Amino acid sequence: MSGNAGDSGGGTDSDGMGTAVKAGMAVGGLGCLMSPVAMTVAISSVFVIGGFGVLFAPLIALILFFTGGGGGGGDGRGEAPDPVEIAGIIQGDGSGEFDPKSVPEGIADPIIEAGSLCPDIGPVVIAAQIDQESGFQGDKTGREGEQGVSQLPPDVFTRLGKDDDDNGETSALDAADSILAQGRFMCELADKMRPLATTEPLGDLVSLTLAAYDAGPEAVLDAGGVPRTNASQTYVLAVRAKFAIYEGAVPASPPAQDTDGQ
Repeated sequence: MSGNAGDSGGGTDSDGMGTAVKAGMAVGGLGCLMSPVAMTVAISSVFVIGGFGVLFAPLIALILFFTGGGGGGGDGRGEAPDPVEIAGIIQGDGSGEFDPKSVPEGIADPIIEAGSLCPDIGPVVIAAQIDQESGFQGDKTGREGEQGVSQLPPDVFTRLGKDDDDNGETSALDAADSILAQGRFMCELADKMRPLATTEPLGDLVSLTLAAYDAGPEAVLDAGGVPRTNASQTYVLAVRAKFAIYEGAVPASPPAQDTDGQ
């Protein structure tokens, strides 16, 4: 969680577009800057400033450009990604089939379990969000005390964390404990965001819930939707771009292998 609910630098000033590009390039958890998803978010963040209607086209175009141009495909057999499939995944609700091989060894099961706690948040959303939050680094500590792969605020983990890996300790540094607490929190946030959900791009329940996880539910409720800031909109866009990775439609940059020292 970035906790940037108060960021209001959303493109009304003369440096709006440059700020958007920097925000996209600085998004954490994207791996190599030249990876397909990183470049997608960096460029597509320019379009955030211009309105919701043009958010998804650059995402799809750049993912296809960087993953399909050389004949490399998302299925590992040399086939270029299907643009219709990519479009559907990015604009969808993240409920597609999760590819367990897309995440570091040992954490697919807690991701699947966390993504089954409520019908609104599936394992693809959970995995893409972990990638964005920590890059699967189990020992990461955030600037406001967030710990572990899911980077939950300490007070949220204290409230929702359990000994889900049955090792006798409840710890945000244990991948399973962190991920299951993330799933509980996302389901809780989805219930809070439900009255705001619309059919507009980034007005859907998953986008609202992601924004609430990142900026806090109060920021989303006060804004009546995803806050119109670089931080909030780029976060949602970055996680959405990764849906295609965790459904196995495009290749992933090699994820971090150290999740919790297991």
